[in-house]
Amino acid sequence: MHRLLICWLLCLVPALVTAQDEPLRVAYKGELLSLNRTQLLSREPLPDTVQTPLGSVWKLFVYGWLVDTAAREPAYECRGQSKEEVYCCTAGGKIERDQALVKSCGLYFEPARLGISSADWRAYWQARQAPEWLLNLPSLKPATRVSVVELLRMLTVIPAQDQARRVLLDVLLNAADGNAVGELGSGLRVKTWSWLGDQDPSSRQGGFAGWTADGTPIWAGGRGTSQMVLRNYGPALATVLPSSWPAEAGKCVEVSLFSRHPLKRVLTGDRVLGSGPLQGDYRVEFANGNQLDIHSDGELFLLNDKLIARLDREEYVARVLQREATPEPVEAAKALAVAIRTYLLQNATRNGDCLSIDDSSSRQRVAPRPASAEARNIAAWTSDLVLAGSPVTYHSDQPGPDRLSWQQAVEQAKAGQRYDAILLHAYPRASLSRWDNPVASCEALPAAQDWLQKQRQGWRSRLESEAGYNEVSTFAVCRLAFGRPYVDRERQRIYVRGVLSLQDRLDLTHEYLHLAFEAHPNGQDETYIEGLARHLLLE
Repeated sequence: MHRLLICWLLCLVPALVTAQDEPLRVAYKGELLSLNRTQLLSREPLPDTVQTPLGSVWKLFVYGWLVDTAAREPAYECRGQSKEEVYCCTAGGKIERDQALVKSCGLYFEPARLGISSADWRAYWQARQAPEWLLNLPSLKPATRVSVVELLRMLTVIPAQDQARRVLLDVLLNAADGNAVGELGSGLRVKTWSWLGDQDPSSRQGGFAGWTADGTPIWAGGRGTSQMVLRNYGPALATVLPSSWPAEAGKCVEVSLFSRHPLKRVLTGDRVLGSGPLQGDYRVEFANGNQLDIHSDGELFLLNDKLIARLDREEYVARVLQREATPEPVEAAKALAVAIRTYLLQNATRNGDCLSIDDSSSRQRVAPRPASAEARNIAAWTSDLVLAGSPVTYHSDQPGPDRLSWQQAVEQAKAGQRYDAILLHAYPRASLSRWDNPVASCEALPAAQDWLQKQRQGWRSRLESEAGYNEVSTFAVCRLAFGRPYVDRERQRIYVRGVLSLQDRLDLTHEYLHLAFEAHPNGQDETYIEGLARHLLLE
């Protein structure tokens, strides 16, 4: 009997391992890729027979319709009457179109709510040679199975694709507790989907569909929910989704080159140039006698005695990276690229449709020639990513509050830290966000932060005698929107209501102690933590 049981278990184990290790399938650029959690296993031409549940991707087609037809639909108001509102807003709140797409609020996109008729819908998509599952409005539901080839074809022609791609970066920013954007940068602009398992309705399958940053359609499907897919397969996806140049340009940036160094003249050979566009190699002579060789592919203009560069935004980021630092080590360069882009957003002025900023040591220095391929790859990998929640500055070797030190970033990268961890260390109150919607997940409480910093000095001698205490070097105190105070250990953030009342201060002290004792069993002992917090404050 025991022998039979052992044999049965031995047979079951391989089956369980196989099920858990079932690869992720990715349809991309006419191929079907198979990935495990770390690498590409195989690739083959994408067969016409591959199918997928539509899942939440149906909302993306309704979103495209609304944008393309210039609809002015009302916001969805949550009244607490449907359990599906958990994907939308809290009772009494409301949600608008872009956020409804990111949060997958199906109630927002219901065709009946939006007044979309079946005839109008069919005519609209017939003009785009859509398959029957998209022409038939009642088929637009999660359980509908569709051809992956057809789905990718329709993602190629879907209207409002540019706007959808910008908005959907928020999905990656919010996925897998922020880990997905750490693994993948801004490379995916996708709508996630989850549905019942094909063979076992009690299990789940999920993935995503949408585009890479350059607009190439992509689909993925595997075991588990979409969040599990993004959390588990990030490293493998990063190996098959290379960043591509040119990155999406965004707003143009006008740069006054050498703004603190008056020009004497610009020469091509021995000929002195007058005002106009530059194309080729030139030598710049400055009033102080210095000279510099420059190159222009048509982006530089000489206007009287000023040299102006008109650059795409990501080319600007790449040129500043090239001038201020280097593209190596890669994780440090990614962190600096995000800081450069954020500094531009926070400090540039508007000049018509362009941003305007000086090239100087008091702003950002810009290379007067096209960026290298390596610098462009870093800019493309981080395109559209900025920080929200604090001012951003940086320096070659001097760290400080809300200031990244390039030298320190290099050391952190060589020690194995990823770019998002490097940024979090330099800007603890800031959150990764997107260029055209910079929203911080930490609303800073400076009064509470200052109070805690001062109190720690007085507590130091008492706490250093406690087993497991480790004074935290950088942390942020953030406003708690609802619920009980808590600590986000990964991001070193304490969420509390404030610091005005004694209870507020107890909560703040309590959560700080959880952070400071994180690596010791005392940090999990609520009785010990609460007793120590009361001792520090009340005794």
